[in-house]
Parts: sequence; C-alpha cells; structure tokens
Amino acid sequence: MFRLSLILLTTTLTSASMAQEVPEGGPQLDAVWSVSAGLKAPESAYHDPATGFLFLSQIGEGGGKGKDGDGWISKLTIDGKMVKNKWVTGLNAPKGIRSHQGILYVSDIDQIVAINIAGANIAKVIDVNNAVFLNDLATDSEGTVYVSDLAASRIYQYKNDKVSVFAEGEQLEHPNGVLVDGDSLVIGGWGTGFSQEDFSTKVPGRLQKINLRTKEITAITPQPVGHLDGIETDGKGGYIVTDWRNGKLFGISKKGKARLLMNFPQGVADHAYLVDKQLIILPEMMEGKLTAFRYAPGKKKLSAN
Repeated sequence: MFRLSLILLTTTLTSASMAQEVPEGGPQLDAVWSVSAGLKAPESAYHDPATGFLFLSQIGEGGGKGKDGDGWISKLTIDGKMVKNKWVTGLNAPKGIRSHQGILYVSDIDQIVAINIAGANIAKVIDVNNAVFLNDLATDSEGTVYVSDLAASRIYQYKNDKVSVFAEGEQLEHPNGVLVDGDSLVIGGWGTGFSQEDFSTKVPGRLQKINLRTKEITAITPQPVGHLDGIETDGKGGYIVTDWRNGKLFGISKKGKARLLMNFPQGVADHAYLVDKQLIILPEMMEGKLTAFRYAPGKKKLSAN
C-alpha cells in the first residue's frame, strides 16, 4: 500500500475491538515459490490473462508518495521466474495494476499510466486532477478504469479518455482495494475516522460493493475487518483479501464471514489469485518479496505438491 518510512503508522487503533471477530489459528498455507532478488517495495501483483505473465509494481526507494521516478514494473512467469525485473521504468510509486486489450493500466500517486504490453513502453499518462493518494485500480469488460483514492475517500473513473469522480464520501470508508466483479465494484475500506497525518483510523474498514449502474452501496462484511488492501475473487463466490497494516490474509465467504488464512509481517499488499491453479501470489511489501501460496477455498490446507 505504501511504505512505513514515509507515512508513520504509529497510532494504535482506538476501536480495534469494534472490528469483526475473526477466528484465529488459520492454516499456514504452503509456499510454492518465492522471489526477493531485485525487489524493492513490491505493491501489486497482477496476472494478465491475455499473455499469461505476471506483472508486479515496485515502489522503489522513495516511498508511496515519492515523485522520484524510481518506480517500475516487473514481468515474471507464473512459476516465479523473473523475465525482466525493470520491464518498464520511469514511474514514481506505482501501485494497482489491471489490463484491457493489450494495455496495462497502473495507478501512480496522482496519475494513471497506460503501458503498451507488446511494446513494453508507456503509451499514455493520464493526470487525475485533485487526486491525493491513488491506490488500487480495476477495469471492467468495456475498458472503463476505476481507481481508488484512499486519502480522499474517493473513486475515480477513466472512460472515453475522460477522468471523472465515480463515487466519494465517508460511506466508502477510504477505499483502498477495488475489483470489478460482475455488475459491482468491490471495495476494501481502510476505515473511518481517518487521519491525513498518519493514515490511522478510529474504526477499521469493511468489504463493500457498489452497483456500477445505480451506485448503490451494499456491505459484504457487516462488521469492520481491517485495513483492507488486495481483493480477489476466490472462484467460489467469495473473496480473498489482505489487511496491509495488520499483516493478515483473509478469506471472505459469499455470506460475508471472514476467516483468517495466514499471518504475516505488516505490509501484505495487492495480491493475485489464479483460480485454476489455486495459487495466491502475494507481495510482501515491507519484506521486499513476492511469494506464491497454494490455497483452495473450503479446504483447510493443501500440499504444495
């Protein structure tokens, strides 16, 4: 999500007891492969279905708000082999990634960067006026891009070469993760009672969804769960989500029940999930590594073999 060295996350949640009680002692998932060489604050892992490759955003040295040009995108195979670490360079602090018709869209502080996948080059940079801290990004089947602004509690839409506000307000709970799922945009809240100074909250965030047509908001988890970041469907009607601040990986059932899958150090970010391979590919941002774990929804544990 962002680097601790830049934005101090030292304030203790005063209302942690208000979060949904999640059963502890979740299974320790089996690691299938891990990559750390050459990684610096990896934030978002995305599997591009058209090419079959993984793309990984890396914030670099300057932190999540650093306009320093030291961020980049890496290209890997799904079995963890690095094709090219600095595949596309010159970004600032790239985070969320999605693709549509050969274009990889990346959120970058206050811009959306469009990358031509075949040419491995930046095709276009779209300024997002009034953006404070763009984070995750999602695309729908028609190519509309949605990007969250965590600090502003806002979601922008990029459609027909124009940027507009899709939704905003405290009811969004300072959205971090976003994912298009059918006719809804699923959003992972960072929480309410948000402090611009240190990004703490008084109440943790919930998983919610917004109808893309009516913009009606519906809670998926009735109670707060955590500081939610990555969101992926699990192929069974539920979701796999991360809690960046508390270092937790959750399974959320279609009824909205949260189950702890695994504990990590702080900084588990925007993951990918390959349903057919039952593989979670998880960036550990503060640890500087990318790890793949075997996970089948509904089963307590799977072997790596």
